[in-house]
Amino acid sequence: MATETHSGDKFIRDYLHPLFRTNNDSEMLTRMVWIFLFYTLSVVVIMFVLPAPYGRYSSSRFGLLLPGKLAWMIQESPALLVPIVLLWTTSASCWESTANKILFAAFIIHYVQRSFIFPLTTRGAKDSPFLVFISALSFCLFNGFMQSHYLLNCFQYNENWVTSPQFVTGLIIFCVGLAINVHSDQLLIHLRKPGETGYKIPVGGMFDYVTGGNFFGEIIEWAGFAIASCNSPSAIFALFTACYLGMRAWHHHNYYLAKFEDYPRTRKIIIPFLF
Repeated sequence: MATETHSGDKFIRDYLHPLFRTNNDSEMLTRMVWIFLFYTLSVVVIMFVLPAPYGRYSSSRFGLLLPGKLAWMIQESPALLVPIVLLWTTSASCWESTANKILFAAFIIHYVQRSFIFPLTTRGAKDSPFLVFISALSFCLFNGFMQSHYLLNCFQYNENWVTSPQFVTGLIIFCVGLAINVHSDQLLIHLRKPGETGYKIPVGGMFDYVTGGNFFGEIIEWAGFAIASCNSPSAIFALFTACYLGMRAWHHHNYYLAKFEDYPRTRKIIIPFLF
């Protein structure tokens, strides 16, 4: 475990929020995980009542509407930029480990895709309410710090971990999930012709089995990451992803059933053949 105080982490602990004012990295991460768990439970309760108000559910009731693509790139980018800043501003004491490097790179690859490639290729992005924008920005800042701080400064995997069945299996699952997520996003994007903004029934790939094909891919992705890294920050992130995207897929499923009479009634919500 790393016990040295690093400049980037000291700024977060001393100035960002009093909950993080501790000299013990393990205690700080434990607090962050508990905060994340409470947030996850709160989100599940709220989403039983109403869907997250962005995309097709976007509404000015939740604040000034911001341009969709720009808002998405800004709100997601802290999960990419914070890890890079921490890498630059700390001694990165765990960076000698091959496993730490691979896991860190996996997190970065996802958020390069999520912060820039996805929004720049999407078509007809709906405006995003300011409240949703701030919530997503805060989440990505929090989670980006938690995941990268653990991998850079809190735990160094030994070299045997890279060849362990758990790491290899988890990394394969992560890559499969990433591929499904990206492929499903592109299927959705190409449903629309340039200039179109309406919604159509998605088909192909995982969408032949579930309404939330893209969501299913991301759930698989972070489950694999949690298996490969085997730590509480990645586990709570995987749990949040499954809960949040599962609920969003449920809302999407109900939306399609209500809007399209010919929507496939045998298509599941989020888990192929099961749910």
